[in-house]
Amino acid sequence: MALTLYGYWRSSAAYRLRIALNLKDVAYTQKPVNLKDGVQRSEAHRDIHPQGFVPALADDDGVLIQSPAILEWIEETWPEPALLPATPRERALVRAYGAVIGCDIHPVQNLRILNYIRAEHGQDNDGVTAWCQRWIMDGFAALERMAARDALPGSYLCGEAPSLADIYLVPQAYNARRFGVDMSAYPRLMAADATAREHPAFIAAEPERQPDAPEDGH
Repeated sequence: MALTLYGYWRSSAAYRLRIALNLKDVAYTQKPVNLKDGVQRSEAHRDIHPQGFVPALADDDGVLIQSPAILEWIEETWPEPALLPATPRERALVRAYGAVIGCDIHPVQNLRILNYIRAEHGQDNDGVTAWCQRWIMDGFAALERMAARDALPGSYLCGEAPSLADIYLVPQAYNARRFGVDMSAYPRLMAADATAREHPAFIAAEPERQPDAPEDGH
């Protein structure tokens, strides 16, 4: 099966898919979509992703979109190593971490949202940064409480091996650092993030290591 990942080096959702595919040791080819240049809005790209977003994952049978759906497909197609725990309740706990990040924190930091508040609400870079910090801190505070109450024992966020929880956490923590969030208030999250970022699959997925990453890192 030949896989092509349409993404952008700094896209959190594409970052998640790179981690998952790396953890499963699944080969894929990357086709960068330059969000800053607006390539995602082209008719050619909308034929791949009707919303004009990234990521999209193409295989011999067609194209899949939306990272939560693609992550579930990856897990079902390549069950080992498992990214979800064994019991239904534990799987629900892990999925909840992903939902807090993927549904509540990450969407309001997408480039199209930031461009909108710049253009329509007159926000400068400081205003945009404050916006991002506000929602990251709000979400991370909830995740830290969840980790204190519900997390499975282990050095990763939910156990002794990487899970979907870490796949969502690491890209969001990357964004948090990018926007200057003080991470000291989230010790459990940061401990899990530090553990995950030492894993080869996470290292290979880092934004700065991707083929479309600019040399200056911006």
